[in-house]
Amino acid sequence: MKRTFAIFGALAAALAATAASAADGAVKKVDEGAGKITLEHGPIKNLGMDEPMSMVFKAADPAMLKTVKPGDKVTFEAERVNGQITVTKIKKK
Repeated sequence: MKRTFAIFGALAAALAATAASAADGAVKKVDEGAGKITLEHGPIKNLGMDEPMSMVFKAADPAMLKTVKPGDKVTFEAERVNGQITVTKIKKK
């Protein structure tokens, strides 16, 4: 029984380490036709990005791009989806 709990504990820790974490940023460009967004952002720990930078992300759901515009300050989550760095959630501040 103790071994089962240890396995579940290790699994939970591994999932937490790879789960998306929120990052802060600013919208630089929205390309609804391509389903992409350019964000200037701070560190994104779950993707191993420790330095602030500006980059283009794919949008997991292109409809989320209608909720933001260039200049908006946002909080977002990003993950690797099928090899592409993808914004999975985004919210204006």
